[in-house]
Amino acid sequence: MIKARFSRPLLALALAPLATLAACNSAEEPAEGAVESEPVEAVAAPEGQSWSQMVTQTEQGGYLMGNPDAPIKLVEYGALSCSHCADFAETAGPELRSDYIDSGRVSFETRFVVLNAMDVPAGLLVQCSAPEATVALADQFWASQASFFENAQQAGDGAFQQASSLPPEQRLVAMAELFGMIDFFASRGISRDQAVACLTDLDAAQEFVDTSNSYEVTSTPTLEINGTRLTSAPTWEELEPALQRAGAR
Repeated sequence: MIKARFSRPLLALALAPLATLAACNSAEEPAEGAVESEPVEAVAAPEGQSWSQMVTQTEQGGYLMGNPDAPIKLVEYGALSCSHCADFAETAGPELRSDYIDSGRVSFETRFVVLNAMDVPAGLLVQCSAPEATVALADQFWASQASFFENAQQAGDGAFQQASSLPPEQRLVAMAELFGMIDFFASRGISRDQAVACLTDLDAAQEFVDTSNSYEVTSTPTLEINGTRLTSAPTWEELEPALQRAGAR
């Protein structure tokens, strides 16, 4: 039953244009929506650790970095195929970790969104290791994102159409091969056998797509501070003041 239900949306994703990320948006106006709050105190991490080294999986299907009890909760809805998400990871990541997450004031949860064909195998593979490795793998994927698009262009539309015609239990493996994902993750500790096992788990794939749909996100990256969605996808220069208004100062 799962296979029959999964095959139709997956086929549509497999045939979606890989270079057209209409739902991957950059900011067009300043970020708004964070409520002005009193400054909050820093919270020390457990002895011998830093908050940015601690990642846990959440009930919402995301991966939370930092103090689970942080009073300021930042959530990103991001797609691994989204170029603006890749830019955000590169430009915001270092200061967000060192100045805000490691203070214990701010936690940062990443929730993966499916936009197109790349996102299903990519999302399954970044979650194929232990939960504490997922955020680091996602950051490395975003940093290498251009190479996956290059591999797709070299493979050509015919190769993806052929992959999309395979039985559901073979389709994601074939797509991951075309993008060059199997080798990429193998060099980061996820063996080919482990990757194939994750890509052929159709129950997990269906759950991933369903969870993405449940977020009701229309563009990526979408950011929330304490449950309030910002009115645009901000750059770090716009997000940092919003975090400070929320009390991270």
